[in-house]
Amino acid sequence: ELPFLADQPHEICRDRGAWLIMAFLNSLNISGSGLTAQKYRMEIVAQNLANADTTRTEAGGPYRRKLVTFSEIGNTGNFASVLRASAGDAVGGVRVEEVLDDTDDFKVEYDPTHPDANEDGYVQLPNVNTTEEMVDMMSASRLYEANITAFNAMKEMASKALEIGK
Repeated sequence: ELPFLADQPHEICRDRGAWLIMAFLNSLNISGSGLTAQKYRMEIVAQNLANADTTRTEAGGPYRRKLVTFSEIGNTGNFASVLRASAGDAVGGVRVEEVLDDTDDFKVEYDPTHPDANEDGYVQLPNVNTTEEMVDMMSASRLYEANITAFNAMKEMASKALEIGK
């Protein structure tokens, strides 16, 4: 034991306990942010699938596929975030950065009887590939499940730690 800490051992335990609680809560926040982000991604994929045949939107043209971009929470690369991380105060995770319109070209199909056909009989169809959307949905679903597994593992570890303390 260090001589200058001998008169305050309870302070060390309390600070360490608070740090452990914060670390536990941070790990739950990280998994929770992943759950939220992947749920939002699945909602956007579902929107894309629902509009795969929409040839006329409020804007006037065919539906344009939406893409979700994520960014890391807490690490901005500046000195303050690095200092917080080294002190154990870092809160990580992921957040939805933005939802972008896919810039790929629309599909074109010849159908002179379609109400949205141009004067040459061609219809612009959404740039949604249902196979690609289903793969994105499966990926988001698997990542959602992985975050649930991590969340449950942290709960189980906390439960076991409490049992040890009995």
